[in-house]
Amino acid sequence: MGTKRRWVLAMGALAVGMATSLSALAANVLQDVRYASAPGGKVDITLEFSEPVGDVQAFTTDTPPRIAMDLPETSNGLDKRRIVIGSGATSAVSAVEAGGRTRVVVDLFRPAGYTTRAAGNLLVLTVDAGVQANSLASGPDPTKKVATDLQVANIDFRRGENGAGRVILKFSGDGAAADLRTEDNRLVVDVANASIPEALRRRLDVTDFATPVKSLEPNANAGSTRLVIHTNGAVESMAYQTGNEYVIEVTPKRGAAQGPVVAGAPGRAAGAVDGDPETKRYAGRPVTFNFQDVPVRTVLQLIAEESGLNVVAADTVQGNVTLRLINVPWDQAMDIVLRAKQLDQRRDGNVVWVAPQKEIADFEQAVADARIANEVREPLVTEYIPINYGIAEDLAGLLTEDSKQAQTTGGGGQNRGVGGGFLSPRGSVSFDSRTNTLLVVDIQSKVDEVRKMLSILDRPVDQVLIEARIVVATEVFARELGVMFGIQDRTGTLANSNETTTDSGFQVSLPVNPAAGILNLSILRQDIALDLELSALEEEGRGEVVSNPRVITANQREAVIRQGDEVAYLTIQPATTPGAVAQATVEFKEVLLELKVTPTITSDGRVYLNLAVKKDEVSELIANPAGGFVPQIARREVSTAVLIDNGQTVVVGGVYEFSNREDLRKVPFLGDLPVLGNLFKNKTRGVEKAELLIFVTPRVLQVAHRPG
Repeated sequence: MGTKRRWVLAMGALAVGMATSLSALAANVLQDVRYASAPGGKVDITLEFSEPVGDVQAFTTDTPPRIAMDLPETSNGLDKRRIVIGSGATSAVSAVEAGGRTRVVVDLFRPAGYTTRAAGNLLVLTVDAGVQANSLASGPDPTKKVATDLQVANIDFRRGENGAGRVILKFSGDGAAADLRTEDNRLVVDVANASIPEALRRRLDVTDFATPVKSLEPNANAGSTRLVIHTNGAVESMAYQTGNEYVIEVTPKRGAAQGPVVAGAPGRAAGAVDGDPETKRYAGRPVTFNFQDVPVRTVLQLIAEESGLNVVAADTVQGNVTLRLINVPWDQAMDIVLRAKQLDQRRDGNVVWVAPQKEIADFEQAVADARIANEVREPLVTEYIPINYGIAEDLAGLLTEDSKQAQTTGGGGQNRGVGGGFLSPRGSVSFDSRTNTLLVVDIQSKVDEVRKMLSILDRPVDQVLIEARIVVATEVFARELGVMFGIQDRTGTLANSNETTTDSGFQVSLPVNPAAGILNLSILRQDIALDLELSALEEEGRGEVVSNPRVITANQREAVIRQGDEVAYLTIQPATTPGAVAQATVEFKEVLLELKVTPTITSDGRVYLNLAVKKDEVSELIANPAGGFVPQIARREVSTAVLIDNGQTVVVGGVYEFSNREDLRKVPFLGDLPVLGNLFKNKTRGVEKAELLIFVTPRVLQVAHRPG
């Protein structure tokens, strides 16, 4: 028993020692993985460790194409299990730790060679571009042009989304091998297997398009084609290829200051076409893809991994695509891929279905046809819906298109046209005006929609109190100076009489009438009398008339309030035949204070008023030669539309009148004498001021909705 126990203890100690040894051996840690594109379609993958790299065991597989590296005595310290690359022939990198070692697997789009080199704590794996899917390794295809027969057919430029410059290279066939790189303030596109005709070797100035692209410079380069894109400031570029087109989009670099751009109307150059898609905002995490002739299903798989969505591709999604996208939101990258291959997507929650555009259109049409067929077979139901605040007849008109009144039914009801609007082709709606009730006959789903709509529409509308103040202010000032005087001989004394005649009089008579004050002076001598009378008048008057009409009305309903008199006057019809008598007729003229207004409550709580304000008054009565008087009416009126805050007072109209008048009466020649001339003058001065102001104040009276 003791021997067995000693054997167990020994084995335990051995196991602990082996675990300790393995832990000590696995001292290196894989800390980081990064990658960068290299010339010629290659990709450099850099593995960073905590310690210098030891022996590396690498091998490849063709189905599926992969490069695997075993790192003994190394633990995995990466946060992410899989890192998407999507450049050249490289799809992604993943790392897994097991048994004291870490295996790094590089997924490839196609078989490709590789080289490794170690430098301290770094291990660099360079993956070649690999064999293109359209290579001629299996011999030429007589149905297709060989690569050396390719030519540049056209070079187009147009303004793209958000002011991007879009360059489109169109070739005479498929299979162009285009390579894009950045050199200082220009982009260089080399197409090794396509030539360019002499007619297209001309510089294109595209500054007027107001994009980051200034000019395009296509040239032949040892039998191939080189296109130099000169840019303005720091830019970002992305490219994709589909069929016989290679598209490069150039956008300003985020956060970088741009040089001056000549503003111009967006146009097009050299055969560009219209039809840019509408501007769309993208919010996905930026991704970088750079690969040649990769199956589109593989690209969708990479996007699914980056987005976290479940992408379901139809069996008809086929073909390859060439992409070069740098720091592009994944949702924009997906749109580019779909646009390049004439695909479309439909999203349901976290699942995205991708299929050709026609296939999705046919599917949706089939769903719509099935829904219509189901509506035809579904039984009809009848619902009686009472209306609380609206008018049943008006709501019945909203529920149907091209509705028309039918024959009147019992109870004051009418039937609206069948089908259309919110109803199915078999549905109908009628109303009873006596009880204000809608009668809806349709399938259950449509009836439910009608009830939901009516719960929103059948609500009390808010009301508006409109208060107007009409102020008429007048001010009058008048001043008048006058004089009367005369000299009289009083020698006309009657003989043998104790009385004397004093027939006094004024030879200069320029009085004020009526005079507010008179100063009279008479100088008597034995035979001469001087009579002098000075008169003056100064008059001031101020008046103010305030009218204050107010009215309450519902939103978007016209309200009118009037107050005033009807003034009677005579009109005389002269006799038309000899011996006839003229006819007198009494007629009436309205003299009103009137407020007419239609309010509209806006969505932000303000009030839009369409209003007319009128104030009439009788200014004077004019004598009618045939008898009686005819009233002369002074009219004040304003008609306008104004937007006002709730409770705010605004002046919607005003008229200011000013009159200044001076009159002078005098005796000719004598009135012009200095100083003494004032005895031969009558001066009058008058000033009149009148002001009309119209104030309007709306107040919204909100009505609480009581659920029925």
